[in-house]
Amino acid sequence: MKQSRQMSESIRLGIILALSGGFMDAYSYMCRGKVFANAQTGNILLFGIYMSERQWDMAIRYLIPVIAFVTGIGVADLVRMKMKEKSIFHWRQLSVLSEAVVLFVVCFIPQKFNLPANSLTSLACGIQVESFRKIHGNGIATTMCIGNLRSATQQMCEYLGSKRKEHLKKGLLYYGIIFCFVMGAVLGNICVKYLSEKALIVCVVMLGMAFVMMFIDGEKQ
Repeated sequence: MKQSRQMSESIRLGIILALSGGFMDAYSYMCRGKVFANAQTGNILLFGIYMSERQWDMAIRYLIPVIAFVTGIGVADLVRMKMKEKSIFHWRQLSVLSEAVVLFVVCFIPQKFNLPANSLTSLACGIQVESFRKIHGNGIATTMCIGNLRSATQQMCEYLGSKRKEHLKKGLLYYGIIFCFVMGAVLGNICVKYLSEKALIVCVVMLGMAFVMMFIDGEKQ
């Protein structure tokens, strides 16, 4: 029996999504008031700190993006449940398209409205983290690194113990996605310096590439 793999789990698509994940975090942090788009642990931590200091405006600044991120996860799941299998678009394609549209809107939001800008960016990140959770059947996140770092290290330890190359390949895959995330952050920071709020246009282009790539017949292996 032939095995199949969805295009949404391919390495090259994972690379683009990891680049966009790092880009969004760098953009929101460097251009939108040092709020994380993806790293919700950091936002929750800062929310708690400002709550303890009774700085309510700052606390809200970090709480709303967390809520938006959760909303994005819910939106992606609702799209998945409502989409019919014989639809022209795969539900993950609609997720990527929605993400690109949201980020395009953020490009035109002025600095004085950073809270809604960060919230929309986190919404897009929530859609991505829920829609793309595997690469080659391995649970890999393209919007954050802590889980990937743990899994990569575990696979390397398994390789040292068993000498089985499959563990080495998986470990390198995880580390590779982390590297792409970092490169996305580097690119994001550079683009912010030259394009400011409009820097997300580059991320929109990357997501457009991801959308087109998913039309390619990469289902059968």
